[in-house]
Amino acid sequence: MKLLFLILFVLLSLPAHTQDKLPPSVLTTLKSAGIPAQAVAVVVQALDNDKPALQHQAQVAMNPASLMKLLTTLVALDTLGPAHTWRTEVLSTAVPENGILPGDLILRGNGDPKLTYDRLWLLLRELRGRGVEKIRGDLLLDRSAFALPEHDPAAFDAKPLRPYNVGADALLFNFATLHLTLVPESHAVRLLAEPLPADFTVVNRLRLTDGKGCGEWRETLNAQLTANQLTLSGDFPRGCGEKRWHLAGLPNALLLHGVFTRLWRELGGEFSGGVREGIAPPNATLLAANESPALGEIVRDINKFSNNVMAQQLYLKIGAGETAQAELAIRNWLIQKGLNFPELILDNGSGLSRRNRIAAASLAQLLGLAWRSAVMPEYVASLPIAAIDGTTRKKYNGNGIAGQAHLKTGSLEGVRGIAGYLLDRTGRRHLVVFMVNHPNAAQAQPAFDALLDSLWRGTS
Repeated sequence: MKLLFLILFVLLSLPAHTQDKLPPSVLTTLKSAGIPAQAVAVVVQALDNDKPALQHQAQVAMNPASLMKLLTTLVALDTLGPAHTWRTEVLSTAVPENGILPGDLILRGNGDPKLTYDRLWLLLRELRGRGVEKIRGDLLLDRSAFALPEHDPAAFDAKPLRPYNVGADALLFNFATLHLTLVPESHAVRLLAEPLPADFTVVNRLRLTDGKGCGEWRETLNAQLTANQLTLSGDFPRGCGEKRWHLAGLPNALLLHGVFTRLWRELGGEFSGGVREGIAPPNATLLAANESPALGEIVRDINKFSNNVMAQQLYLKIGAGETAQAELAIRNWLIQKGLNFPELILDNGSGLSRRNRIAAASLAQLLGLAWRSAVMPEYVASLPIAAIDGTTRKKYNGNGIAGQAHLKTGSLEGVRGIAGYLLDRTGRRHLVVFMVNHPNAAQAQPAFDALLDSLWRGTS
């Protein structure tokens, strides 16, 4: 009898556990998708409560895919500040005389995540406005702000033309991506390409078909890319209408040199030099400069559109240009904030990795910390709004959570996840994390819908 009382005393003395049973609607949709509950991790917690309302496998380390960007962007906002900018500079050791620059033109990057076509034009327009017309030397690219090994865009999934496989670069230009617009006309497909490098040819062998459906139209097209030519072929259905196609694969230095040459000539300047890499000498003189958008805007592009290379640029900025230092800086930040994520495995800051691991409970703690932080407005505003924009624009339409949730999404083969904040129909706000690691993870969307709908309705 004494032993029984002792057991009862110990059990009653233990802290109360939060609910670990998934809502029936979630279990039903997971079963229909062939996803076992053991392949799922979930945390739901009201932001006005210090304990989760629902936990399921919350401590299990899982691959988060792009949910890892939640950590990278919060650390950046907190350490660099929302007003932080990147500066790209044009320098030379030569002195312009009568509009002629007799030496090399140096383009020095500092890891700007958003050095786009239009911003390069503004930078060169400033240089022209300062009287430089003819450049007699080469274009020297100073990429020394980042210490990185050579990047293989085919290493992750053997798809080097996909923009998500672009690698970080201290002088990353236009995400190292060509933007193509396909326009069906009466008997052919017209092709518009920007930014188009000088002495670069686009061969259009696309065939216009009368198909009304569109479906996975990119899968029916073929792209062959070399240093000076892009050849497109395949059938493009008329029913697709006008479409945008983003292609990577052209080395960043070649793209930058080619577009620089074209833009400089269009601005009335003369340049026929080559491109080299090097470091700006201490005696180089600044000729022009351009500031990036503020970090508060940059993180919106990263999270709303899950831009991998921009996240990698940010990760390297946190680490002063070195991957190992970025990981160390983030782990030190976690310690300073009193967060212990023993399961955490970091890679490149973007989530494009098979190595990354984090637990749902850790992501939930991160979201809770973010909500209480000074950078909460910028952070939450960076997340896609359900059914409104970003990666959730085509999801959650026609149900109660449309417009009521800010949710980051994560997606890799065998991995799906959502994490963010939801306002329920009573006006109470919750944080939610839902990760799936399973071969059938691509079928997990109905389970996400079910959890969010039950949370919005107050039935979870």
